[in-house]
Amino acid sequence: MADPKPTIEEQARAVAEPLIAAEGLELLEVEWVREHGWILRLFIDNAAHSIGIEDCEKATKAVNTALDVEDFIPHEYSLEVSSPGLNRPLKKKQHFEQVVGKKVRVKTFGPLFEPPRKNFLGLLKAVNEEAVTLDVDGAGEFTVPFRDIAKANLEFEIQKQQRK
Repeated sequence: MADPKPTIEEQARAVAEPLIAAEGLELLEVEWVREHGWILRLFIDNAAHSIGIEDCEKATKAVNTALDVEDFIPHEYSLEVSSPGLNRPLKKKQHFEQVVGKKVRVKTFGPLFEPPRKNFLGLLKAVNEEAVTLDVDGAGEFTVPFRDIAKANLEFEIQKQQRK
């Protein structure tokens, strides 16, 4: 049986990822959504600095022509390039390593542990080749294998300043 045709997201990632990397940026996520028309949305990051409008413009210029040449999207769409925002997704092991000691939210494909749970919100304590370990307030530490993680993101916390 032949392999199924790659999704638009997969094809866009294959085209965009090396071009964005050549600009010194990282492609974090690709979304193909229908809102007010079809949108191909690319989320980019840079470990050295926060993403600015110049980075988005650079990435857009880098991939726009290549997407037109590859021509795998069968109808009109808009290309959007954006920062992942404050609650950035955590996709790769290195993304988790960069936020050890910070609060993260992890959702699993199915229930784990006893009592069963699929949602974990806590301090990221450790990352290894197989799993992440979170300290969930009131519930203890949980080690969640990467293979079971459906979605994960940094949980932005507003720091309260004490008045003098």
